[in-house]
Amino acid sequence: MSKEAFDELSVLSAIYCEQDELEVLEESPEKGIVFCIHTLIDHNNKKTPLDVLFHISPKYPTTPPDISISSSLLSRKQCHDLRRSLLDTAQSLPAEPMVHGLMLWLQENFSDLIKTSSCHSAEVRPEAAEETWTALLHLDHMRSKAKYIKLIEKWTSELCLTGRLFTGKPILILLQGTKENIKQYIHLQKSVKVDVDSSGKRCKEKMMSVLCEIPQPVDKLMMTTFEVKDILSLDDLRREFDLVGLNELYHRFVSSLT
Repeated sequence: MSKEAFDELSVLSAIYCEQDELEVLEESPEKGIVFCIHTLIDHNNKKTPLDVLFHISPKYPTTPPDISISSSLLSRKQCHDLRRSLLDTAQSLPAEPMVHGLMLWLQENFSDLIKTSSCHSAEVRPEAAEETWTALLHLDHMRSKAKYIKLIEKWTSELCLTGRLFTGKPILILLQGTKENIKQYIHLQKSVKVDVDSSGKRCKEKMMSVLCEIPQPVDKLMMTTFEVKDILSLDDLRREFDLVGLNELYHRFVSSLT
């Protein structure tokens, strides 16, 4: 890890110094630093709790941090839109320590970002948690990787689905949302030309398998964003399932693929 990263973490610890305001989750030379800032943002005369997770890679600050956002008062779509705006801002900044600047930017622009988000928390019905399902899909390959990923992100955004796309071996799509929307996503995945064949012609996905479609227990935490994760090892993949509380899913359906 760079000295800049450690120095920045020290500064952040001094700024977010209240109990449990800054939580370091992982720290290693190989994977970098993962920490979460638990903050409150003023919005409509009330305080909105926000958990902002930063993954600082060993290449930081040359490579911007990966970011996840969750909140008990915001919809999954709103958290997704906030994350996307924050990632875009991070990409536009100079290659220097930026976490505190990103948090200030989020504070200043929060109200405007929430207004422009296409799915509002008021639209989420109280019984939505009972309707939430989890699905795990397995892809054999991605030839046109960048376009394929862009299409997956588009569909999950339009259908208000959260989850993860794990690239590498194996390639997995983890989805959470209503059963109806997951069914619609699977239909799109199978019926639309999403990739190219060996000759470079556009083709439909013929080698996708649905490993599971199961109701999400009400006592389990929901993923609040859809994120793409480039997985380099099986340990990383297992850890990602652990982080979202789905380690049982990994052992039941994924370990046999590796």
